[in-house]
Amino acid sequence: MTSATPTLDTMGEVSAKPTKVIQPAWVRVMHWINAVAMILMIMSGWQIYNASPLLNFRFDHSVTLGGWLGGALLWHFAAMWLLMLNGLAYLITGLATGRFRSKLFPITPGGVFGDLKAALTFKLAHDDLTVYNSVQKLLYAGIILVGIVTVLTGLSIWKPVQLHWLVALFGDYPTARVIHFVCMSLICAFLIVHVALALLVPKSLRAMIIGR
Repeated sequence: MTSATPTLDTMGEVSAKPTKVIQPAWVRVMHWINAVAMILMIMSGWQIYNASPLLNFRFDHSVTLGGWLGGALLWHFAAMWLLMLNGLAYLITGLATGRFRSKLFPITPGGVFGDLKAALTFKLAHDDLTVYNSVQKLLYAGIILVGIVTVLTGLSIWKPVQLHWLVALFGDYPTARVIHFVCMSLICAFLIVHVALALLVPKSLRAMIIGR
């Protein structure tokens, strides 16, 4: 999809120059809803974690949400429904429009290795933001899978009796809790990389705000 941007031609007259839509409106809206929901879930999840730590550390109170276990659970469940409904809508729309097929595939080991090497040596081009490089494809496809596992493990530790079959899918309750924590850690790592790349390539952030 394109739109016209006024420019001056060689005769000094205003002419229309088409601009390409990089991120359609539905992608931008769902992206920012997901961002808010994930931040709320992570911060409230850290407060829930502090009530019964898996490891020998606790998250600082300044980066948690809810104030106490009960408050954190309320925030976590509210954000959970927002993330699930928005994520489901994103998956359905992405599959129905063919966006996932065209943007995220194919992914090849050679392509990932080559683009990763180029990125580490600051030689990776970002001329056309409508085309994802192999590293982006791997990260975006991977975070979708991680998000799905996060939701499933979250549901299993939320309702372990009612959803005992889901708990059994991950082995048992403690294992599901560990997997949920690992997925949360992967999402945090993804967010750090994602934000860093957006700052390094500011036009990608602009595209996610205004579409072009």
